[in-house]
Amino acid sequence: MTTTFNATTRKTQGTGASRRLRKAGSVPGVVYGSGEAVMIEMNHNELYYKLRAESFHASVLTMNLDGKEEAVQLRAFVNHPFRQQVQHLDFQRVDLSKKIHIKVPLHFINQDIAPAVKTGGGKISHVMIEAEISCLPADLPAFIEVDLGGMQLGHSVHLGELKLPRGVELCAHGEHAAEAVVATVHVPRGSVEAAAEAEAAK
Repeated sequence: MTTTFNATTRKTQGTGASRRLRKAGSVPGVVYGSGEAVMIEMNHNELYYKLRAESFHASVLTMNLDGKEEAVQLRAFVNHPFRQQVQHLDFQRVDLSKKIHIKVPLHFINQDIAPAVKTGGGKISHVMIEAEISCLPADLPAFIEVDLGGMQLGHSVHLGELKLPRGVELCAHGEHAAEAVVATVHVPRGSVEAAAEAEAAK
């Protein structure tokens, strides 16, 4: 299901105008792409709670701007350093007929049943929590699943090993990008020492 939010065109700009907007319960923003950038304002509480959802950061959103729907994706946002307040948001217009580049979360499964954990006493570390992909908006997955059920001690899962949905490609940066580690196994020091002591006692 597409996430929808409401926005109106902002007539004023500048630090003072933005401060007044925030005091009135709104949050300023900008929409980029397809010509000139458009200044907008949104209800703060609506956006504050939507930002807490993982999908708001990694999906194509429907922006209802002055009663007209537009496809956008979240580009950046700024939170107040200590208050629970969103201070600014940037969005990018999306052409539904063209591929987009976006970061999507990685969801790890079967970690508890991996031999490295179940019988090897190891702990799995998630080195990456998201991956940058390229695809048409219609093919955009909510997340990429990473199955750790087969991990053995001393093994790692690499970016190039991820199983991607149809129509989705990784945005690899650099010659060895596919070799980047997504998850790895390590054995806690105490477990190693205990195993060594047990072996020595035999």
